[in-house]
This record gives sequence, C-alpha cells and structure tokens, in this order.
Amino acid sequence: MNTGMMIQGVAAFAALGLYFLPSIIADRRKRYDMLTLALFNACMGWTVFGWMIAMYWAWQPNPPVNLEGEVVRSRRIISMRSFTKGLGERVRMRESRDRSAK
Repeated sequence: MNTGMMIQGVAAFAALGLYFLPSIIADRRKRYDMLTLALFNACMGWTVFGWMIAMYWAWQPNPPVNLEGEVVRSRRIISMRSFTKGLGERVRMRESRDRSAK
C-alpha cells in the first residue's frame, strides 16, 4: 500500500471525526435528541455556522422528559395560587364590610 494513500485515509478519517464531533459529544452525553442533532449535524455541518450550532446544542443539558406535563403542572399551581389569593382578598373584604355594618 502506498504511504500517500495511507496518509490520505488517516486524514479523511480525522476529518470525518471532526465533522461529526458534535454528534459524538451528544452520544457520549446521552442526549435524548441525539438522532435529531446528528441529522442536523450531517445536513448543516458543512457550513461553519451549522457546525457551531450543532456543537453548542451538543453541550446543552438534556431537555425535560415530559415538558408538556411540567407546563400543565406549573399552570395549575399558578392558577391555584391566584385563586387562593383572590379568595383571601374576598374574605377580608367581607369581614371589613361586616365590621363596618355593625
């Protein structure tokens, strides 16, 4: 085998490793959306900007597993707090009205 071809093979392997580095990092960090990130990296990684976005994305923490459930739960908590606050204000207004009526 020719030494030049061997060097080209190693260089091509290193270039592919560098190109897919964001996908490799996402896989090592066990990201839930690793497949989406890898597809984005494969399609947009040829642009420097796309590769940098993929790298940034790979280093982000995993998104919540049940994002919809968390949003619904937080909305319920907020509505219960506002209901409780409104109920307390209404009770205070009634008490002050009853005291002034006496």
